[in-house]
Amino acid sequence: MPWGSCGDGSPGHDEAATGHLKADLAPLKRGAILLNKAILFSTISAITASVLVIVAFVSAYFNVAHEYGVGALFVLALAFFTASLINLARDTRIALHEIDPYQ
Repeated sequence: MPWGSCGDGSPGHDEAATGHLKADLAPLKRGAILLNKAILFSTISAITASVLVIVAFVSAYFNVAHEYGVGALFVLALAFFTASLINLARDTRIALHEIDPYQ
């Protein structure tokens, strides 16, 4: 027997009591997706910044011109960091505008 049913196929009293909670699932799922993307982009940004530092030091050690490569990696790292912040801001906006009116 499914949770929340009375056994005769009709919805139980729990279904009526939790109806407003089901309406809150969509914003929570959107927020989870946005936070997941923000974490992914910030991780890629950190990895790119780490590669940037490694390339800069190795290139300087071997006296190889590295200005353009390091500049490109820096721009890439900042782009991913910006994408992360945008997704975090979008999640914050959803969280503020979807406050549960039942509290």
